[in-house]
Amino acid sequence: MSRPTLTAVFVAFLLTSSGAKPNDKNKKPKQVVPAIDCDMRAGKINLPEFIVQCPANCRQTKEKVFGTGVFASISSICNAAIHSGVITNSGGKVIVMKMAGQATYKGSFANGVHSLSLPYRREAFSVSVGKPKKGMIYPSTLVFVPSKPPAVTKGDPKDRLYTTVSPMTEPSTTAAPPTTSHVTTPITTAPPITTLATPRTTVREAGSSHPYFSSVARQSQSAQGKGPTPAFRGSSVYANRFSTRINTAGVHRPETMIRRQPHVSSASVFSRIQPQSERKQHTVQSNPTFARRDWPHPAYARPDVSSGTRRPTDSSHSVSNTGNKWSRMSTGDPAVLDPRPDNTENEHRLHNFEQYPPEPEENKTLSKIPQPRDCKVDIAFLMDGSWSIGKRRFKIQKDFLVEVSQVIDVGVAGAMMGIIQYGDDPVTEFSLKQFSSSKDLKPAISKIVQKGGLSNVGKALSYINKHFFSDANGNRGGAPNVAVVLVDGWPTDKVEEASRLARESGINIFFVTIEGPDENEKQNVVETNFVEKAVCRTNGFFSLPITSWFALRKEVQSLVKRVCDTDQLVCSKTCLNANDIAFVIDGSSSVGTGNFRTVLQFVANVTQEFEISDTDTRVGIIQYTYEQRLEFAFGQHNNKADLLNAIKRINYWSGGTSTGAAITYAADQLFSKSKPNKRKIMIVITDGRSYDDVRAPALAVHRKGVIAYSIGIAWAAQDELEYIATDPDREHSFFVDEFDNLYKFVQKIIHNICNEFNSQPRN
Repeated sequence: MSRPTLTAVFVAFLLTSSGAKPNDKNKKPKQVVPAIDCDMRAGKINLPEFIVQCPANCRQTKEKVFGTGVFASISSICNAAIHSGVITNSGGKVIVMKMAGQATYKGSFANGVHSLSLPYRREAFSVSVGKPKKGMIYPSTLVFVPSKPPAVTKGDPKDRLYTTVSPMTEPSTTAAPPTTSHVTTPITTAPPITTLATPRTTVREAGSSHPYFSSVARQSQSAQGKGPTPAFRGSSVYANRFSTRINTAGVHRPETMIRRQPHVSSASVFSRIQPQSERKQHTVQSNPTFARRDWPHPAYARPDVSSGTRRPTDSSHSVSNTGNKWSRMSTGDPAVLDPRPDNTENEHRLHNFEQYPPEPEENKTLSKIPQPRDCKVDIAFLMDGSWSIGKRRFKIQKDFLVEVSQVIDVGVAGAMMGIIQYGDDPVTEFSLKQFSSSKDLKPAISKIVQKGGLSNVGKALSYINKHFFSDANGNRGGAPNVAVVLVDGWPTDKVEEASRLARESGINIFFVTIEGPDENEKQNVVETNFVEKAVCRTNGFFSLPITSWFALRKEVQSLVKRVCDTDQLVCSKTCLNANDIAFVIDGSSSVGTGNFRTVLQFVANVTQEFEISDTDTRVGIIQYTYEQRLEFAFGQHNNKADLLNAIKRINYWSGGTSTGAAITYAADQLFSKSKPNKRKIMIVITDGRSYDDVRAPALAVHRKGVIAYSIGIAWAAQDELEYIATDPDREHSFFVDEFDNLYKFVQKIIHNICNEFNSQPRN
């Protein structure tokens, strides 16, 4: 090869090599996407933002999802992504971003996944397509929240794992005189003991969150030649919090979690060797409420063994800082001696504790029995008297009702209780007003005789709707009406239509199904999914399935907790809202385009708190100036998504202000077509004085049973607002200086609508 050719090849090689180096430097690091299971919840991962790979067929797992768009942290990541349309059932990459929780999470059905509703949850998350932003690298390893400790099973002592240490010469000791400390300091006469090294801080595994179990796990792993599992790493590190006990046999074992109450002793039971740094970790906290944050919430309710009476926790309301005085904790405080926290779920939320997976509602028990003043409800128990139940089970049913009456403490100031027995036909055993104390109820329930026949639950529900909850039977206007249906197996007639009519009349229906149909028996059921069709929600609150009659009495407190939750009942956002709501919106020139959009947002915020359907709440909207325009009528949009989209599409009109004519128009175009058993509600929103009279039109709609709310903004006339509003004015008339403050009245209006649901006469 000639010299020029070799020179050219060499130069080309140098140019190629020099050009490759910058490319290597600029090459992006490859994003590693960790894979997760279908049932992995966002709250289990301790990262603010991360990317994951979801497997295929997650929709078939039916793992629960709570919310729409923004999901509660206890939701399945993969099913939330399918629900949002981020991925399909074939799986894919998903970016998860954590955020602050919401007051409520609304359920919906999308892409084959049914998400459920849920009240406040401290942490939430959103999902997006798994395509990282430019220059963004997500963690390649997931950090998991420590889980609760596994149960320690008692076995044969010979099967327990011990770690032996070399025999050590035990120095002779002389006990020092008693001191105020509960630890006796030994005086060593033998040669000094070699100083122990400070315990080394190690990363705990998520599966061994408690230090005691963590030490046992480490011993087990050491014996098996294994190290800590790298797949699950704790979010923080902890030093060994328990001292070492050494006995004469040379057995090295961790100190037990349960300790005696400290007291002054003149002699030490055993020599306690504890470094100063470790002893500092036992320093008692001065705040008695805050237990250790790394101890998980137990899956069971801890009995209240305190000597004093605690005020029952109300998880439905926020708790303000009342300036509690904190006292120093004694050395024998249960928060230190017992790892089980004594905080309710609401206290954990208020004190910013870690989020814990929710227990199924049917497995929860009461930590404290509600007092009568907290349980002002009118309850009708529909007891199964059919032949399928048998005499023995019928007696169990009566014993259950006796125990319920004792727990709710029947009385005029609290709950009133009546019983209907159903078979072929329903029969009232006694009405609400017949007995005013639990003491009188007990013998009356014991005397009930089984009537036999079929299990016609639908007929019984129609009966209580038409005849039981009446003034003559002792129905109180301000107390929620509750019907608890006890069913052995399944009904022998259809319940959907009767339940719907009862719910629209304001009756909260609970179903307690004992020994329900299995897969082979479902073909014999007259109406499939009868419980879901009977109750107003399918999130488990209004249904209580029990596997055996002999387990029925264990569910007394769980049932009482639900029926006494008046915030769920009176202000239920699903059952007690069979309303026809008409919004009459001012579209005059003084409002302006921007403020008009604010009004529409207010309307959307109110309507989304209700279940929208033809059998639940229906919404109609009228916009007015000098003239009136029907934006859409009742029943035109029968699901929430369509309704909210229709509200967004409303265009601003502009013109004068004739509020009186708009009220008359609403009566003719909307309320004249309202359904029976629907509450008729009108919400008028205006920013100025009307050019026409409002008194006569308002009085006319009041006489037709319409409950009217008036909301005035800026230049609205106070006297006109009071004329429009239903009495009392303070509960139905509102005023704000600026449009941006409308949001303040959303919850107030919803609360008032729900509160007066039972007090207003039914149509």
